[in-house]
Amino acid sequence: MVAYVPVRWVAPLLYGVVLTGGLYSAVADLDDGPGPTAWRTAGFVTAIGALFALEAVGRRRPASRVPLLLARCALIGAVVLLDASGLSQVLFVLVPFTAYFAFGRTAALALAALCLAGLLTRYVLTAPGWYREQEYVADLLMLGVGLVLAIAMAAVGVGEQRARLELEAYAARVAELSAATERNRLARDIHDSLGHHLTAMSVQLEMAADFQNLDPDAARRALEEARRSVRLALGDVRQSVRALRDEATRPTLSAALAALAQDGAARPRVTVEVSGDEDGYGVAELTALYRAAQEAVTNARRHARASRVTVVARLAGDTARLEVTDDGRGFAPDADAAGFGLLGMRERVHLVAGSVDVDSGPGAGTRVTVTVPRGTRPTSPVAGEAVT
Repeated sequence: MVAYVPVRWVAPLLYGVVLTGGLYSAVADLDDGPGPTAWRTAGFVTAIGALFALEAVGRRRPASRVPLLLARCALIGAVVLLDASGLSQVLFVLVPFTAYFAFGRTAALALAALCLAGLLTRYVLTAPGWYREQEYVADLLMLGVGLVLAIAMAAVGVGEQRARLELEAYAARVAELSAATERNRLARDIHDSLGHHLTAMSVQLEMAADFQNLDPDAARRALEEARRSVRLALGDVRQSVRALRDEATRPTLSAALAALAQDGAARPRVTVEVSGDEDGYGVAELTALYRAAQEAVTNARRHARASRVTVVARLAGDTARLEVTDDGRGFAPDADAAGFGLLGMRERVHLVAGSVDVDSGPGAGTRVTVTVPRGTRPTSPVAGEAVT
């Protein structure tokens, strides 16, 4: 069970009130109890001082719950016996009050009942006919009211602390999920942007190596295109840094898709067609469409050995539809569904409540269809993403 911290000012305040009342009773010569007044007063002050010290020990060693409770009960009993003013009976409310924080409601209610029973037993043994005396009855009733209020106050304190702990746990969980989301986003960005350009560079460098002796001009052009891909990759990195710093501007999907057809690769030939109005589509939706197209083109270039890729984007009033079709060798979607590219594509599209459909087969080419609904936050980037 979690041990909560009692409201720290309650006990010292009551100790101070009882100490003031007891000393006033002694100075005004109102102490008519048994034994020398000086000795009773000294013992009373010592017991109150021990209670103050006990509170300090409890703050330093909150784990010692049972010894602290027993010591508090013993000291309060000593104070009540040594105080002739009768005011010290109010300290009984501290027993269930502090027990509520350490042991819970059931223990607090049981100790409250024991406090009432103890005071009632004292009256029965020391004051015959007490129930006919207004002072005794009033003291008993006031103690009962004080116990009820103390338990209610402890319940409020425990509830507040429990809510705070739950909020802290929730905040930690949110931070953990946010970190995981950011890791996944960065992984998708690395795969979708840098992976795309690195694939293009690999193809161009292989071409340069193959044509170095056969066709030096073709090899030179391939090296130039590889350098261009390097510049594009650096641009993607800078764009990602600006996005992380909240400096990203609203993307233009048509321009981003057009860049796919001009990325310098000799094969496949990429044609792009975009229609419709981008207004009303948020950064997250446009990014999902662009990254899906980029991944599909990269797959066609790297795996499908396609000679032609067609990218068609239709942005309607309520949904946007993207189709990327190639004439490559195709594949079995179920067998490759676990690839990082398709996985990242599906994750990104699902984040904006969209859907991804892959239609392919060996020797039949591939068609990737992405449908994204029109978002409700037209200018709000998600996790710092932006179309590059």
